Amino acid sequence: MTAYVERLAVPARWWALAGLAVLALGAVSTALPLWLLVAVPAIGALALAVGLRSSTLDVVVDDRGLSAGPARLPWTAIGRVDALDAAAAAALRSREADPRAYLALRGFVPTAVRVEVDDDADPTPYWYVSTRRPVELAAALARRAGGSGNRT
Repeated sequence: MTAYVERLAVPARWWALAGLAVLALGAVSTALPLWLLVAVPAIGALALAVGLRSSTLDVVVDDRGLSAGPARLPWTAIGRVDALDAAAAAALRSREADPRAYLALRGFVPTAVRVEVDDDADPTPYWYVSTRRPVELAAALARRAGGSGNRT
């Protein structure tokens, strides 16, 4: 059973800016031969679309544990879960960060959860997972894991 699903996609205004960048690229390339005039904006549009699309992150809590993008943390390894507001998340992304942590980070999402990894064989101390609904994600994890949680 899936308890939580969230897709973190690039905001619409980023797509609009990307479109404007492609138009600007096309406008400055008008002195080029016709085939380049068509190719440059087309390649630019494709590169921007791939870049923006690849920044999408799926966060899922289901029967197998927590998934953040391609990574999965099983229920047996999920420890304490903390919901982080924008200030706490910014601190954990910067001055309080542990370089061994797993970061499912999206710069366009200011809030996150911190999930302690409770596995002696894994050197990762915690997962930092960007989410627009940190309290809801922390609650879904705490309900299933039976662990304690903190709302920071």
